[in-house]
Amino acid sequence: MALNKKYWKSVEELKGSSVVETLTKNEFVSDIPTEDFLGDKETLETSSTTRRDFLKYVGFTTAAASLAACEGPVVKSIPYVVKPNDIMPGIADWYATSVADGFDFANVLIKTREGRPIQIMPNKEAGGTTSARVQAVVLSLYDEQLRLKEPTKKGAAISWVDADKEILEKLNSLKEANTQVVLLSGTMASPSTSKVVEDFIAAYPNAKHVIYDAISEDAAVDAFEAVYGRRALPNYSLQNAETIVSFGADFLGDFHGGFEKAYVAGRKPETGKMSYHVQVESNMSLTGANADKRLIAKPSDVVFSLLNLYQELSGKSVSLQATPIDAEIKKLAKALRKAGSKGVVMTGINDKNAQLIALEINTLLGSEILDTSNTLNIRQGSFEKVQEVVSDMKAGKVGGILTINTDPSYTLPNAAEFTEALSKVDLKVALSVENNETVNAMEYALPTTHFLESWGDTQFTESGYGLVQPTIQPLFKTRQLQDVLLKWSGSTEDYYDYLKSFWTTNILDGSSWNKALHNGFYTKNINASGNLKSTSIAISTVVSALKESIKTSAMELNLYTKTGLGDGKQANNPWLQEFPDPITRTSWDNYLTMSMADARELGFSNPVKDNGAINGDYAKVSVNGVSAVVPVMVQPGQAKGSVGLALGFGKTFGLKEEMKVGVNAYPLYSGGQNIQYNVTIDKVAGTHKFACTQVQKTIAGRHDILKVVSLKDYNTVAPKDHKNGWNKPAYVSYDHKEVEAKTIDLWEEHNRDMGHHFNLSIDLTSCTGCGACVVACHAENNVPVVGKDEVRVGRDMHWLRIDRYYSSEVETREDAKELGLSTAATYQALETEAENPEVTFQPMMCQHCNHAPCETVCPVAATTHGRQGQNQMTYNRCVGTRYCANNCPYRVRRFNWFKYADNNEFDFNMNNEYGKMVLNPDVVVRARGVMEKCSMCIQKTQATILTAKKEGRPVNTDEFETACSAACTAGAMVFGDVNNKEDEVTALAEDKRAYHVLDYLQTKPNVVYQVKVVNTNEA
Repeated sequence: MALNKKYWKSVEELKGSSVVETLTKNEFVSDIPTEDFLGDKETLETSSTTRRDFLKYVGFTTAAASLAACEGPVVKSIPYVVKPNDIMPGIADWYATSVADGFDFANVLIKTREGRPIQIMPNKEAGGTTSARVQAVVLSLYDEQLRLKEPTKKGAAISWVDADKEILEKLNSLKEANTQVVLLSGTMASPSTSKVVEDFIAAYPNAKHVIYDAISEDAAVDAFEAVYGRRALPNYSLQNAETIVSFGADFLGDFHGGFEKAYVAGRKPETGKMSYHVQVESNMSLTGANADKRLIAKPSDVVFSLLNLYQELSGKSVSLQATPIDAEIKKLAKALRKAGSKGVVMTGINDKNAQLIALEINTLLGSEILDTSNTLNIRQGSFEKVQEVVSDMKAGKVGGILTINTDPSYTLPNAAEFTEALSKVDLKVALSVENNETVNAMEYALPTTHFLESWGDTQFTESGYGLVQPTIQPLFKTRQLQDVLLKWSGSTEDYYDYLKSFWTTNILDGSSWNKALHNGFYTKNINASGNLKSTSIAISTVVSALKESIKTSAMELNLYTKTGLGDGKQANNPWLQEFPDPITRTSWDNYLTMSMADARELGFSNPVKDNGAINGDYAKVSVNGVSAVVPVMVQPGQAKGSVGLALGFGKTFGLKEEMKVGVNAYPLYSGGQNIQYNVTIDKVAGTHKFACTQVQKTIAGRHDILKVVSLKDYNTVAPKDHKNGWNKPAYVSYDHKEVEAKTIDLWEEHNRDMGHHFNLSIDLTSCTGCGACVVACHAENNVPVVGKDEVRVGRDMHWLRIDRYYSSEVETREDAKELGLSTAATYQALETEAENPEVTFQPMMCQHCNHAPCETVCPVAATTHGRQGQNQMTYNRCVGTRYCANNCPYRVRRFNWFKYADNNEFDFNMNNEYGKMVLNPDVVVRARGVMEKCSMCIQKTQATILTAKKEGRPVNTDEFETACSAACTAGAMVFGDVNNKEDEVTALAEDKRAYHVLDYLQTKPNVVYQVKVVNTNEA
């Protein structure tokens, strides 16, 4: 049967807070200031027209329209005098390319309009995936604030010719003196660029290439190299796994680049089988939130539990420390033995010995899930070698340094030491797309092209190659990085010719260059011998070394990266700053996550204000003599005795004032270790104002928002069974009888059999909550960024949100009373559940109800229903009464309070000419004072219909798509025409897992959800 849960979003809801109760009844916490427009009470009383008569005769809508100044601006367009041959006005072009910025790596498709890249989508033919960051990276192309626009020397403009001449003179001088020159770059994962660097080093034998990744995974790379002889990361075929055990590896987030596609492929309940996933961690991560079972332990205990698991599986006694989860570890060992070669263990602990233990466990299992053949070629940095460079610079051994799109002056734990050591280096050159602290500290700052303006290639896996091609002419006086290095190496060859020649000789094996360029990728057959052979390691020495590295302390820190901002490269990207964190639902900030027990003990809290805003206290966090003052967020699921803090925030150099948010946690990242011991927490004065949406727009507590079933019940219990079914239909009382809600209706049905009828299916089992769909919707539909202050009071404009629900076994307080629990005992039971709650994600957008409650209350018919099933908005008719929002049970409509474009109060991408180049011309930029919401991408559905009509054919099966469905890496969102019986969505709409949110209201949505199935390991 369906799992009996109470779903809640915040701890305040568990307490039954009166503030939350009020907020659940109010879509908007601020009213339109009609008094400012109509006059005060005295003015109205002396007026010949009373307020009542005024509203009666001219209508409230007119007042609202005048107040909101709804009339949109007139924008004049000038047509081409001579149309370019390769551009068709009004028609989108798509180009296959690759993203490789040192932290994110993806094969993608770029949508361009009139020569402007405006959106990124995964190249699914290449197996490409996109995260929220990859979706948003297109905006960095138009970042006028940070993009380097011309070469400079000591801050003054210099020509490329003069820069080349001066730098070449210094390079040759250093070469003659045999003085060390360092090329410092992030992971480029580019075979041709590696060859270019080799050519540069051949021309300057005194040079060396050092790779530095801000977020270090060098322990995993070092361990893999020690065992398998190749400097790479192991790959994981999670689609074939039966049991997955992760020790702090956020593999649905940023660990090794993410494995959400393979993970979801192995969790298809319709096959009758799903992988069993157990997560052992301290912080509540995206991966932990999706686990079938989540075990929480402080960081030191996570390491000990990994060793304990090794002991259980190997039978070797390693005299380990007991942990609170040892009983569960024994169960895990049993599950892994049962899975055998279909089991796998992963760890995100950035310690070489911990990674070696994980590899040894997988060897004991004979794991086929660990792929040592098609390895990953990302995250190649070495923290140790970077520290050697800093030491050599301080000692005066480095004569020249060339930094390539990296920012150690911000990201190194000893950043100040690095920057100070630059004063002892003669030649300091920064080759960079954007300005940053490191660029500012260099003598020469040379602007390189953005990847959307560049040629290039990638190799993310041993067999998978990608090509990078320009989608727009360079916006500024930039030069391709590879062209710079080729020129300085003495070559006269253009990089495009170099690239084509390199691929023809080394990669294509006779295949067509043009075909590879068109497809954006090329797959090469890897060594037929299969997986690499392993080398035995002295495991007893490894165990001893790992045990010695654990410094158990009263409070421990786990540093991590947020799903939105990552390592901080895109800190000036407003789409990502406003993107709510999937776990905390907080944007525009990082914070110290702390357990409820520790917060109580140390005196920290997150009070909710009556407008839905959340506040927090400040804590001084001290590690290894370094301190930072950070706001505290009380986080259900955080291990007691541990705190979490996100890296990538606190960046200030060159950023707009609105973007200077959060605290820089890199100084605490000692040794590149994500676990830090001997942490002290002190409460300091002050109140922090969070921009958090977790108690805004909530529909928690409503009937059947979510439906969850165990895999065992899914396979054995009838879903519609009135008593025990896990997908029971809604029942209502009619004529003193309980009948199915769908049999009672206020409206007559319309004939929807003709034409198209769109449905969107969302599989809650496959949805990981990553948020790529949120940013894709933002880009496709010109959704404005409103800033931290507006998000704080519930005025964010996201058309699509991902609700995060925690769940408790006690469904209602009434149930608790029936069990005889007192009020105190009830709260204690719920709070205990809050220490490690289960998590479910639910994308929520306009449900496009066939019997839409919004449509019946709009006084000006601005919101109406289309024949194709879409609930439509006529913006120039809407006057902002907000009746529709108040009548929407799903809370998915957004009131456009302000003018967000061309307004210095909202100085984001819509407030400058470059930023506006990313706008989609198919979607209007809304004027203030209107309601906005998901349109089910009507511009995309109509374009598909028109394309088919132009080509004289019917729309192909599964040809329709929305921005969110196209962006969904996990395939959780499927869009299509239910009148086409061959479309995938048609079968999904009738599937036994299909249900509608709040179906008892009989709004009859065109968005259908699939019941979430969890593997409780009972099947």
